[in-house]
Amino acid sequence: MTTFDKREEAFEKQFAHDEELKFKATARRNKLLGLWAAEKLGLSGADADSYALAVVMAEFEEKGDHDVVGKIRKDFDAKGVAQSDHQIVRTMNELMAKAVADIKAGR
Repeated sequence: MTTFDKREEAFEKQFAHDEELKFKATARRNKLLGLWAAEKLGLSGADADSYALAVVMAEFEEKGDHDVVGKIRKDFDAKGVAQSDHQIVRTMNELMAKAVADIKAGR
Protein backbone atom coordinates (compact mmCIF):
# COMPACT_ATOMS: atom_id res chain seq x y z
CA MET A 1 0.00 0.00 0.00
CA THR A 2 1.43 3.36 -0.98
CA THR A 3 1.54 6.40 1.23
CA PHE A 4 -1.18 7.95 -0.92
CA ASP A 5 -3.41 4.90 -0.41
CA LYS A 6 -2.84 5.03 3.34
CA ARG A 7 -3.73 8.72 3.45
CA GLU A 8 -6.83 8.13 1.34
CA GLU A 9 -7.94 5.32 3.66
CA ALA A 10 -7.33 7.51 6.71
CA PHE A 11 -9.42 10.32 5.20
CA GLU A 12 -12.22 7.89 4.39
CA LYS A 13 -12.20 6.54 7.94
CA GLN A 14 -12.21 10.07 9.35
CA PHE A 15 -15.12 11.03 7.10
CA ALA A 16 -17.13 7.97 8.20
CA HIS A 17 -16.35 8.73 11.85
CA ASP A 18 -17.39 12.38 11.46
CA GLU A 19 -20.65 11.39 9.76
CA GLU A 20 -21.43 8.95 12.56
CA LEU A 21 -20.81 11.63 15.18
CA LYS A 22 -22.97 14.08 13.24
CA PHE A 23 -25.80 11.54 13.09
CA LYS A 24 -25.54 10.80 16.82
CA ALA A 25 -25.39 14.49 17.71
CA THR A 26 -28.42 15.28 15.57
CA ALA A 27 -30.43 12.44 17.11
CA ARG A 28 -29.44 13.54 20.62
CA ARG A 29 -30.25 17.17 19.81
CA ASN A 30 -33.67 16.18 18.50
CA LYS A 31 -34.40 14.15 21.62
CA LEU A 32 -33.43 17.09 23.83
CA LEU A 33 -35.48 19.42 21.64
CA GLY A 34 -38.42 17.04 21.88
CA LEU A 35 -38.17 17.02 25.67
CA TRP A 36 -38.00 20.83 25.68
CA ALA A 37 -41.07 21.05 23.43
CA ALA A 38 -42.88 18.40 25.50
CA GLU A 39 -42.42 20.55 28.59
CA LYS A 40 -43.88 23.54 26.73
CA LEU A 41 -46.80 21.34 25.67
CA GLY A 42 -47.44 20.28 29.27
CA LEU A 43 -46.28 16.69 28.77
CA SER A 44 -44.27 14.77 31.33
CA GLY A 45 -43.01 11.27 32.05
CA ALA A 46 -43.73 8.64 29.44
CA ASP A 47 -45.75 11.11 27.36
CA ALA A 48 -42.76 13.47 27.16
CA ASP A 49 -40.45 10.58 26.21
CA SER A 50 -42.88 9.43 23.54
CA TYR A 51 -43.12 12.95 22.13
CA ALA A 52 -39.31 13.28 22.10
CA LEU A 53 -39.09 10.04 20.12
CA ALA A 54 -41.62 11.40 17.63
CA VAL A 55 -39.43 14.49 17.17
CA VAL A 56 -36.38 12.27 16.60
CA MET A 57 -38.31 10.29 13.98
CA ALA A 58 -39.47 13.48 12.25
CA GLU A 59 -35.83 14.03 11.21
CA PHE A 60 -36.11 11.08 8.83
CA GLU A 61 -39.14 12.39 6.93
CA GLU A 62 -37.14 14.86 4.83
CA LYS A 63 -33.54 15.99 4.61
CA GLY A 64 -32.72 18.96 6.82
CA ASP A 65 -34.07 20.40 10.03
CA HIS A 66 -37.24 22.00 8.65
CA ASP A 67 -39.27 18.83 9.22
CA VAL A 68 -38.38 18.82 12.93
CA VAL A 69 -39.15 22.53 13.28
CA GLY A 70 -42.36 22.02 11.31
CA LYS A 71 -43.55 19.23 13.61
CA ILE A 72 -42.92 21.29 16.71
CA ARG A 73 -44.49 24.39 15.12
CA LYS A 74 -47.61 22.40 14.21
CA ASP A 75 -47.89 20.91 17.70
CA PHE A 76 -47.31 24.29 19.38
CA ASP A 77 -49.98 25.89 17.19
CA ALA A 78 -52.45 23.09 17.99
CA LYS A 79 -51.95 23.58 21.74
CA GLY A 80 -51.67 27.38 21.65
CA VAL A 81 -48.03 27.46 22.80
CA ALA A 82 -46.57 30.89 22.10
CA GLN A 83 -43.07 30.20 20.74
CA SER A 84 -41.73 31.74 17.56
CA ASP A 85 -39.95 29.76 14.86
CA HIS A 86 -36.88 31.80 15.75
CA GLN A 87 -37.07 30.57 19.35
CA ILE A 88 -37.45 26.97 18.23
CA VAL A 89 -34.43 27.24 15.91
CA ARG A 90 -32.37 29.05 18.55
CA THR A 91 -33.15 26.33 21.08
CA MET A 92 -32.32 23.72 18.45
CA ASN A 93 -28.91 25.33 17.87
CA GLU A 94 -28.18 25.58 21.60
CA LEU A 95 -29.10 21.93 22.08
CA MET A 96 -26.88 20.88 19.17
CA ALA A 97 -23.93 22.45 20.96
CA LYS A 98 -24.90 20.55 24.13
CA ALA A 99 -25.34 17.29 22.21
CA VAL A 100 -21.91 17.60 20.58
CA ALA A 101 -20.30 18.38 23.93
CA ASP A 102 -22.05 15.40 25.55
CA ILE A 103 -20.89 13.03 22.82
CA LYS A 104 -17.31 14.31 22.96
CA ALA A 105 -17.40 13.83 26.73
CA GLY A 106 -18.56 10.24 26.25
CA ARG A 107 -22.03 10.73 27.71
